[in-house]
Amino acid sequence: MIVPAIGIGPLGSSEWSVGGVGGLGTSVAATGGTAAGGSSFGDTLTNAISSLENSQTTATQASEQLATGQITDPTQAITAVENASLAMDFASQLRNQLDTAATTLFQTQL
Repeated sequence: MIVPAIGIGPLGSSEWSVGGVGGLGTSVAATGGTAAGGSSFGDTLTNAISSLENSQTTATQASEQLATGQITDPTQAITAVENASLAMDFASQLRNQLDTAATTLFQTQL
């Protein structure tokens, strides 16, 4: 279960939003390359980014509702914010690992 993320500190939701990947899935699908389960890497990446964006939106909404008094249980907002923070940390670590792997691959001499 992925918990939605919210903005933390002075940054608003627009600073934390992640845009769509676009047509990544079409180029892979057009060549016939698909991952197990029938979805392409681009589709999987697009879904993961959408999920991250949704978690951030949910966290933003929860923190705004807590600030305006629309929700009375602060644990809902805290949980949403922490889940969003963890999702963003995970995405950041994944990006770092992919960057390191790509750099290593490109520096490999044949």
